[in-house]
Amino acid sequence: MRTRLLPLLIVLMAAVLLALGVPLAVSLASAQQQKVVVDRIDDTAYFAAIARPAADATSGPRDELRILSRELENYYEVYGIRAGVFLPNDTPLANGPTTWFLPETGEVRDAFEESLLSRRSHDPKQVWPWQRNRLVIASPVIRDGDVVAVVVTDSPTGQMRSRILEGWLIIGAGLTAAMLVAVGAALRLTGWVLRPVRVLDSTTHAIASGRLKTRVAVASGPPELRRLARSFNEMADNVEDVLEQQRAFVADASHQLRNPLAALLLRIELLAFELPEGNEEIASVQAEGKRLAQVLDDLLDLALAEHTEADLRLTDVGALTAERVAAWAPTAEAKGVRLVGDCPPTTAWADPVALSSALDAVIDNAVKFTAKDECVEVTVTSNGGISTIVVTDHGPGLTDEELARIGDRFWRSGRHQNIKGSGLGLSISRALLAAGGGSISYGRNEPHGLRVTVTVPRTAPTQ
Repeated sequence: MRTRLLPLLIVLMAAVLLALGVPLAVSLASAQQQKVVVDRIDDTAYFAAIARPAADATSGPRDELRILSRELENYYEVYGIRAGVFLPNDTPLANGPTTWFLPETGEVRDAFEESLLSRRSHDPKQVWPWQRNRLVIASPVIRDGDVVAVVVTDSPTGQMRSRILEGWLIIGAGLTAAMLVAVGAALRLTGWVLRPVRVLDSTTHAIASGRLKTRVAVASGPPELRRLARSFNEMADNVEDVLEQQRAFVADASHQLRNPLAALLLRIELLAFELPEGNEEIASVQAEGKRLAQVLDDLLDLALAEHTEADLRLTDVGALTAERVAAWAPTAEAKGVRLVGDCPPTTAWADPVALSSALDAVIDNAVKFTAKDECVEVTVTSNGGISTIVVTDHGPGLTDEELARIGDRFWRSGRHQNIKGSGLGLSISRALLAAGGGSISYGRNEPHGLRVTVTVPRTAPTQ
């Protein structure tokens, strides 16, 4: 979420800064040019004042004309700005430099002709730093309501463009600094907003993994997310209470039913002595009673497995698996099944008792459903952060629909209903492994049979 929220905030802040920075830059350029234009207007007004007496063509050359020429030449030498006073017929009255004349076309000609209409030329277009345009200002010299001459200045714009560029660099540096501050603020803001979401996500994952006592620490973040965290904790408390009540009910019911069932089985045994030996009905009742007793024991084991915290420790999974293979070897041999194990030393974090119980259930199923003269193989491997125990058999196997349901409580394949079992063994194994961060999965073993994979983590559990 942060990778989507942070770019959005940065784009919005960049748009705001650009919306402020671009008009500021344009205003700076306009102010710099306006300052130059005002200076040129003042200069043309000064030259027009001293050119008015010099423009009297009937009096011939006078001291005023020499003064005007000297002022224009000094002006050009000091500032590098071409300036001239031109009569309406384009004849220069005085100019600096003396080699500068009115061109036939261009901005100078347009400004001159506009001033002949008794008004100062319009302000020139905005000059940007990447342009090399010149600023042309023209002002009429009026005597008795008539235009007797026009003062024209043609200014270079290099210094003005440099000042505009420097101002833009300062604005750019300020915008960059503001953007960096904004990005830092956005990082802090998104962290502050999303931290409760990350905590909520990790807590949800922990609860989904079986750590039901995990809760969200309501400490920081927006009020809405803090309220959501409190609501989530209340929901988790209610769910834990309901599950605890369910487990307690299953455990209590299993425990309380064992005594009446034991008494009933005892009376059935006594009744069997009164019936003829080999009576099929009484044998069937006894078998169903023993099966019911096994189901109650498995229910109690399942309730305890789901309620008990795992006692995780660093365990030699290879040695533990080899021990269980050796323990089940006589049972397999009695059935005519070969039970072989490849159990190299490898360590992982697991509850030894829980892992042993899970392996017992898996190996028991493999031996139970494997035909005589077939083989059950148990292999231990390690890969990165997990250790894997794979139990493969060469029994009838399961279909895709059956593989999707294996491990469900009380589920048994319709083809195996006549085989002893309650349908809770693999459910108990899954609960025992999940309490310690492990898992169990099922798949096909080609060409036929079942492949059960038990995984346990090799990394130390987080506190």
